[in-house]
Amino acid sequence: MSATFQSAFASGLFGTTPAPVGLAAWNTATPERRYGVYRNNVTASLTTALASRFPAAENIVGPDFFRAMARAFVAAHPPRSPVLLAYGDEFPDFVAAFAPARDLVYLPDVMRLEIARGQAYHAADIPPLDPTVLAAIDPARLGALVFTPHPTLSILSSPYPMVTIWAMNAGERPLVPIDDWRDEHALVARPHLAVEVTPLSPGGAVFFRRLTTGATLATAAESAMSEHSGFDLSDNLAVLLRSGAFTAINQDDSDENPNHA
Repeated sequence: MSATFQSAFASGLFGTTPAPVGLAAWNTATPERRYGVYRNNVTASLTTALASRFPAAENIVGPDFFRAMARAFVAAHPPRSPVLLAYGDEFPDFVAAFAPARDLVYLPDVMRLEIARGQAYHAADIPPLDPTVLAAIDPARLGALVFTPHPTLSILSSPYPMVTIWAMNAGERPLVPIDDWRDEHALVARPHLAVEVTPLSPGGAVFFRRLTTGATLATAAESAMSEHSGFDLSDNLAVLLRSGAFTAINQDDSDENPNHA
């Protein structure tokens, strides 16, 4: 089978082009019909894979609308790998530009939250930071600490209540009207067996995002306070330890750190 034929065969699966020239089947005189059935099965399988990856989004728009949206995405973005765990990473951006979903402005961010949860679920298992390690450090040296992010960690921000919308459509909260339509921020991590979504304040999102880029504790806190005057360092340190979002602490080489990365 030539590379040209293989390319034509694959391209035809995700478009409206006719079956490739030279197509044959051992048990039928109409291989084009068999090809059409196979094309439909491929699209249906990929649509099902997307639905399993974005269950809250499907619940928001309904199965029929989601299937139509997913089929359009599959046609425009065929998979590049036989491993489908990451298939659909571009789906939120596609939905943001998908005209029939233009009124659902929050939907792409809800889908990004679902992606973060899936990535956290499949990331490496590493023990989270032991809170006693931080408690044992001289308070005068806390500002110079640098934290190693847990491989499951993501920080997300949205101008819409994405955490609330996701939770209500994922069975985490009752489905009720949202009276406080405001921006929401989330920390996603899986320090142990279950993926956890922790709501953050706007300042908290800045703080944790800075920590994930290697900023010291003092620098991250200063950034958060400069952008959001209501930032509470104590509350966010409690979130840091409770969420298992980090695995280790770095200090100067002269320090003796039992949890040095």
